[in-house]
Amino acid sequence: MSNDVTPSTDSPFRTEPTARDQAPQFVLPLVVRIEKAAPPARTDALETAARAVLVLLSDERSGGDGEWAEAVQDWQDARIRKVVRRARGAEWRRAEALPGITVTGKSAEVRVFPPVPLDGWPKELARLQVSGTDLDDPEPPVAADPAAPVLWLNPDLDMSAGKAMAQAGHGAQLAWWELSDEEKAGWRDAGFPLAVRIADADRWGELTGSGLPLVRDAGFTEIAPGSCTVVADHPALR
Repeated sequence: MSNDVTPSTDSPFRTEPTARDQAPQFVLPLVVRIEKAAPPARTDALETAARAVLVLLSDERSGGDGEWAEAVQDWQDARIRKVVRRARGAEWRRAEALPGITVTGKSAEVRVFPPVPLDGWPKELARLQVSGTDLDDPEPPVAADPAAPVLWLNPDLDMSAGKAMAQAGHGAQLAWWELSDEEKAGWRDAGFPLAVRIADADRWGELTGSGLPLVRDAGFTEIAPGSCTVVADHPALR
């Protein structure tokens, strides 16, 4: 899929049947490290997952003749699915041994892997649990920097941390596709700064009508199909 596809046309997050549904379906695996004694903060995990998606999309192995390019292209030609699983101890070490990229936040570690067929997960990842990703913020997140990209979450949806991590990744990906090559390079070179925050209820309507990239969930898990989950508020897109 070309980078000029916008969420208002052939979005991979629309719920209506499209040609994407006829293509072979792939999924982007993300694994978050959750050790019993030191779980990551929820917001940091969400932000780290979003950055992990951007790091993979911008990696030279994901484009051109790169070793992951075909898998990434096949994934982007179908529905864009991301699944977050959790690991600790030996599980995490086994996940780290597979081809992928580990992205570290303040307290979170997330490893992203090249896309795999929906029914073709590596056994080291397939055995990991999807549930159990309920995380908390020890302290309320500080206000987001208005000069930096912000992924705004729908205040009316109650999502597990794993679901919200995947949605934040969707939002970051839509913003990435909307940027020019120069804007992408600037964001990448800065280390993909971003914030994930829950929008104020009275501002959510304004955000969803702003023309900024908007994720509508396909409804495979947790929430109803067509639910608006994330608005990607990148300064270059305002």
